[in-house]
Amino acid sequence: MKRAVIVLFSLLALASAATAQVVPAGNPIVYGHHHLNVTDVEAQKKFFGATLGGTVTKFGAGEIVKFPGVLVMFRVQKPTGGTKGTTMNHIGFSVPNLRATVDKVKAAGYPIVTQAEVASDVKVTDGIGVAPSGANIAFVMGPDDVKVELVEVKTQTQPVALHHLHFFGQQNKEMRAWYVKMFGAKPRDPQGSVFVSADLPGVAMNFTPSPDPVVGTAGRSLDHIGFEVKNLEAFTKQLEAQGIKLNVPYRSVPAINTAIAFFTDPWGTYIELTEGLDKVQ
Repeated sequence: MKRAVIVLFSLLALASAATAQVVPAGNPIVYGHHHLNVTDVEAQKKFFGATLGGTVTKFGAGEIVKFPGVLVMFRVQKPTGGTKGTTMNHIGFSVPNLRATVDKVKAAGYPIVTQAEVASDVKVTDGIGVAPSGANIAFVMGPDDVKVELVEVKTQTQPVALHHLHFFGQQNKEMRAWYVKMFGAKPRDPQGSVFVSADLPGVAMNFTPSPDPVVGTAGRSLDHIGFEVKNLEAFTKQLEAQGIKLNVPYRSVPAINTAIAFFTDPWGTYIELTEGLDKVQ
């Protein structure tokens, strides 16, 4: 699948348009899937399924792992690198008992990298750190260097669920403004945090200011992120009316009863839009 040239926007244009929503009124958008480039599907199924607790299920001619709030999809293609150093630094899941989850992850042989991934003033004990918000967190590196954050939500009744996406970039506030405009996310500023956030139903999108340049996601272990959109064809027309060039125009994929389109955000995050993945069982 050929990728078009990344669409670039000036910061001035972003700032002036930030209050003009692209999202049509009453058009719900939710997060849908992570799509990984992988060297070994079985290794990824073991990590996301047997270890983190997702459910492996058939999809089309292959298999995916399903979590509450997100599907994890795989394409057998050697990634050009891991998630670190890209605009999508890591993905996050929540669990009700972090100690038990970290112990399970360690026993399965995956490296816990919490100490290396948190700020120097965060106290880490046996792989678990306490975030400025007071939440217990841990970081693990999965196969193909997919960085995953685990967040403890003690009131959560599900054993594991989608929690957040974490973008890194030198223009993090402009990034958030763009996702607020394009997808109707609700902005917020987490208390005591260096990053800003925006919320869609079922997922937080965090945006951290990166002191170092980052690259786009295409070709890396997390190749693209996916949003499920009601009335997708109309939404893609809205995007094009705003001057956004689609890498892959709207099209129907009857084999999986889904419609899709692709485009790239101004900083290089490759994005798939879908309609129909919400019906995956």
